[in-house]
Amino acid sequence: MTARILIIEDEALVAMELRFVLEDLGYEVVAAAADARTARDVVRETEVDLALVDIHLSDGPTGVELGRDLAQEEGVTVLYMTANPGMLGQGVAGTIGVLSKPTDEQAVQSAVEYALSRREGRPVEYAPPQLQLFA
Repeated sequence: MTARILIIEDEALVAMELRFVLEDLGYEVVAAAADARTARDVVRETEVDLALVDIHLSDGPTGVELGRDLAQEEGVTVLYMTANPGMLGQGVAGTIGVLSKPTDEQAVQSAVEYALSRREGRPVEYAPPQLQLFA
């Protein structure tokens, strides 16, 4: 079964490029949301396996709380993708980690594969070097 991924990113070009990368890798991108409200609506209406969440969205710095809620309340696996990883401090409970932007296709692929392996309970030898894991 193909993993269902939600992109939560307010920069349209970044979201579009990420969508193309993920679809080329064979994943189903269920939606791209630019704000927290839209992202929550998508998760309520559609099954989502993984959310790639930026911290700063069109409705402000709502991504940190959104990611925590999606992970803890909705059972979505969450990876943050941001140019400001320091804003996450030591991490966010229930989420996997953060991939610093800008990034490349290989880093996205490795991070997504790692997160989905953990979600499915498959053994993972190590995290990709570009992915900062939370404790």
